[in-house]
Amino acid sequence: MEKKPHLVRREFPPREVPSVSLAVLLAAVLLLNALLYLYLNKFYISSGRAEMDPGLCSFGYFKLGTVKNCSPWLSCEAIRREVRKLKCVGEGAVKKVFLSEWKENKVVLSQLTNSELKEDFLHGLKMLKALQSKHVVRLLGYCEQQFTILTEYHPLGSLRGLNETLHIPKYKGMNTWHRRLMLAIDYVSILRYLHSSPLGTLVMCDSNDLDKVLSQYLLTSDFHILVNDLDALPLVNRSAGRLVKCGHRELRGEFVAPEQRWPYGEEVPFEDDLMPPYDEKTDIWKIPDVSNFFLGHVEGSDIVRLHLFDIHAACKKKDPAERPSAQEVLETYRKVLTLLLREAAMPGTREML
Repeated sequence: MEKKPHLVRREFPPREVPSVSLAVLLAAVLLLNALLYLYLNKFYISSGRAEMDPGLCSFGYFKLGTVKNCSPWLSCEAIRREVRKLKCVGEGAVKKVFLSEWKENKVVLSQLTNSELKEDFLHGLKMLKALQSKHVVRLLGYCEQQFTILTEYHPLGSLRGLNETLHIPKYKGMNTWHRRLMLAIDYVSILRYLHSSPLGTLVMCDSNDLDKVLSQYLLTSDFHILVNDLDALPLVNRSAGRLVKCGHRELRGEFVAPEQRWPYGEEVPFEDDLMPPYDEKTDIWKIPDVSNFFLGHVEGSDIVRLHLFDIHAACKKKDPAERPSAQEVLETYRKVLTLLLREAAMPGTREML
């Protein structure tokens, strides 16, 4: 009987990635992570976004430009003698703003225009003095008797001109999704600072529409944001049962938070005394709309919006108590920035591994 030949099954060893190639790949990943860490570290710390700004002077002092030493805030006499008005660059309900000059430095001089609003003006000055930090425009001097405030000049102006600035050839390189997201992070960082300020929980009340919000902030030459107008900044004190109301008139529109709108319907005429007060969560409601402006319509901005969808949905909760804090929004924004920068720096790395 003839024996059938045995079929021999050949085993092929698994294909191996050369150890040298794998080592090179891992080294590249580690290097990219290190570069990303340094980049973000520079953004949060070296660029002046750290919690403690080494460029700040002690209370009552300032330094300007390349000057190393701190000078005391300018007095009424010093402002009268040393500051020269150049031209009017803006006027609001409370004050008129002049581009001015002090010791060959461009500065901003603000003066009260409506005597009926002097309390608002003095409140803004009080806030400006108490809240000096990396988030707030630098105070250089003031004169209460003449209702005058002197602050640092920022040539790019308010955030209302952001898109126009980004179309200037000099700044077109800044018109990217990550630079725009950094501006949104700056904005939320300022809200976080105001909500946990040295004075307590402060609400940004001059924010009834997007244009009004943008007018309250300045764009610096290194593309960061400073809050500039602090005239309407009431204090929430929960332990004392103190909430706030942003003005004495009826607020309308989807931009303001639901709790800021008249709750009793069209059939009941608005009465300020019947309007319920609210807290700082009104600022949280507005974050998605302001951030949407910052993100614009550049390549990659829709991907950022997708990653921010959940936190923005939470900001729009009708019940203020269900909205996140500014700190929680800030943490989410920073995580999204880190994630997207890592993915941009290492496309396809996951598949390679």
